[in-house]
Amino acid sequence: MAFRFFILVLLSSSSLCFSQAQEAVSALNKTVSDTLADEKNQVITPLDAVTDSIDIKKLEDHELAASIDEKWLQELYSNNLFDTIYKTVTELDFKEVDYPELSTDTLKARLEALNARTPFNVEYNPSLESVIKSYLKHRRDLIQRLLTLSHFYFPMFERELDNANIPLEIKYLAIVESALKPKAKSRVGATGLWQFMFSTGKMYGLDVSSYVDERSDPIKSTKAATKYLAKLYEIFGDWDLALAAYNSGPGNVTKAIRRSGGYKNYWNIRHNLPRETAGYLPAFLANMYIFEYAEAHGFKKTKPEFTLTETDTILVKHMITLDQVSEVTGTPVEQLQFLNPSYKLDIIPVIKGENYYLRLPREVIGAFVNNEEKIYAFVKEEFAKREKPLPQFFNAADRVRYRVRSGDYLGKIARNYGVRVSQIKQWNGLRSNDLQIGQRLTIYPRKPYTPSVVSSSSTTKNKTITKPLSGDVIIYTVKSGDSLWSISQKFSGVSIQNIQDWNGISGSNLKPGMKLKISKG
Repeated sequence: MAFRFFILVLLSSSSLCFSQAQEAVSALNKTVSDTLADEKNQVITPLDAVTDSIDIKKLEDHELAASIDEKWLQELYSNNLFDTIYKTVTELDFKEVDYPELSTDTLKARLEALNARTPFNVEYNPSLESVIKSYLKHRRDLIQRLLTLSHFYFPMFERELDNANIPLEIKYLAIVESALKPKAKSRVGATGLWQFMFSTGKMYGLDVSSYVDERSDPIKSTKAATKYLAKLYEIFGDWDLALAAYNSGPGNVTKAIRRSGGYKNYWNIRHNLPRETAGYLPAFLANMYIFEYAEAHGFKKTKPEFTLTETDTILVKHMITLDQVSEVTGTPVEQLQFLNPSYKLDIIPVIKGENYYLRLPREVIGAFVNNEEKIYAFVKEEFAKREKPLPQFFNAADRVRYRVRSGDYLGKIARNYGVRVSQIKQWNGLRSNDLQIGQRLTIYPRKPYTPSVVSSSSTTKNKTITKPLSGDVIIYTVKSGDSLWSISQKFSGVSIQNIQDWNGISGSNLKPGMKLKISKG
């Protein structure tokens, strides 16, 4: 299941061991199995004959599993890992590190072997040795997390690098640049896996607009990076200098060459480069070495079940939000955000002359394509209910006072404003996730969002009228892959809102085995 990929990312950094997580998941599965009836398919039963129906409102999540979810979501969408990498590069001091597990002779032999198979100058020197040993001694958890993430990103990097005839080892540059965070943003505005500035990104064909930032698109940004790096190599004729120029600009490299008396070897001009760039190539080479010899140093190259080959893309034909995609496919919105990081507002627009794609797990691609007309009809209907279907923009630094409405929950509000649930709770002194309709929340948004406002006349016209739960009532058992939308399509005249109202559901998350009351009357 795709969800397990994200748990692997967390487990590499969490204090929980893998066996503990397995026990937690097993306990969660047993709880669900013991609580829910054992029907495997749809069971149709008169309502008055059902004596063991479940009060959906009283269902509680598993505390340990919920805490794991929150931790890996913060890991995926925060800049913590990126900031840590940035700090290690800018603050390298090259002091001798005591790390007896790796002898100097062993390191020299491995670097010599690595140098023989790469166009980079991977030669031993004491500065590089200190960086490698420092990472191995102090950054093991960070490296393990990067190793896990690399199994998703490296295959797409290698494909584009190979197509452009660029050394495949360049893939390690994305670790130093962004810690493999597609939404990483530096203090000066460089964005994405390859840290393009706005102007450079535009120069190399990366579209940046209110809705889309292709600097965060893994494939498009990698193609742009290969073009930029190829040009730098053409200018300097040396991959070490090309990387230094990628980080600090060609001008700073040529100045360092002049100040060093004309040397063109990176290690000879390093002391004349900006502080960050002075540690840039050593950090790159250190990561290259550690990744190439990861198993020798006790790291686990665990292959996650969720990989690039288990996803596919669909050309979007009508504006659609990731929340709507989640609604109709049953795919958690967090997965969709991970797979589609270039859509800044979680909205995929349709613009003349542009092609925008939605990346989905393979298991839901077929169902999406097979039901495209129905899905887009549902999306159009959803947009038609809004007076202003497109978000209006405001200064993201402004404070927002948000009024809680029916159907709201903290996760939904957090996604809309690009913040974390924990932040909303901290800003408002909330001890739990419970909200009351009409409650006012203070939010400091990271992305623009305006709640849809519907006039009284349009509300009357568009409001879904909930049918009473009476007449011929059945109990539907949720199966893997089901969503509220797909279930509503199985029953004539039944809407998503109907199912939510009949079963006391405020969100769209369903679990296999859950029982839903459906009125066919």
